[in-house]
Amino acid sequence: MNKNEQHIRDRHALAETIAREAGKVAFDYFSRRETLIIETKGDPQDVVSIADREVENLIRDRVSETFADDGFLGEEYGLAEGSSGYTWVVDPIDGTSPFVSGMPNWCVSIAVLHDKKPVVGVIFVPCYEEIYSAAAGQGATLNGKRLSLDGRKTIRNALTGIGANHHVTPAAVGKIVNDLLEGGGNFVRLGSGALMLAYVAAGRLVGYYEPYMHAWDCLGGYCIVEEAGGWFLPFPTEGGRLTKGAPVLAAGPGAVSDLKRIAGIGAGDSAAA
Repeated sequence: MNKNEQHIRDRHALAETIAREAGKVAFDYFSRRETLIIETKGDPQDVVSIADREVENLIRDRVSETFADDGFLGEEYGLAEGSSGYTWVVDPIDGTSPFVSGMPNWCVSIAVLHDKKPVVGVIFVPCYEEIYSAAAGQGATLNGKRLSLDGRKTIRNALTGIGANHHVTPAAVGKIVNDLLEGGGNFVRLGSGALMLAYVAAGRLVGYYEPYMHAWDCLGGYCIVEEAGGWFLPFPTEGGRLTKGAPVLAAGPGAVSDLKRIAGIGAGDSAAA
């Protein structure tokens, strides 16, 4: 094992440990969510609470204790540059709207980037006690069981996840739904993009598409999808783009061409990561 492989393994092990600890704290808040003060960001549907902030601070503190030179990007407090070549990208509670509404479809999402690419992905779903986990070249697992995608699943015989937010017009979302249904597919929307990407890796969904999404929502899921045998549209990370939104698309092997078409992505616009 070379030095980089060991560095990735060490961060992967820590990410799993932190995700479980953070999930426990988040679940405690979830259990008494009626006491939380809910704030809105730029849009009334985009909410945040003390739970999001405390969980992000916990994750940041745990990372800095072991890897003080690593960078860290969190949804709530932004980017702190590092010098090691590794950057942690974290959504402390992805699916805050379901979280504060008492629904179980939320998760803790942790990614680690190296050379601007996701090399570790861990998504922990406290309400279901499910941990989706992957590291570059090591495969993907769900609660320790290996994940491997079935290429026979397509948009016509499986469900596709879609996402929407105030950055995307209602007409654009309507076109996605229309094109997917016209193509013989059907869709679900859970309110957590990270969780739906984990479901793609597990074969529960055949793909996931959201026209505008942030790095902290998708990079952990991207790593898990790739290691399970799927494909994803690379997220732009150069020139300050890591903190900006971008289209997010991931799919099992049998749905890539259909979902690229629905997303309006040509052969020259993307490549397997």
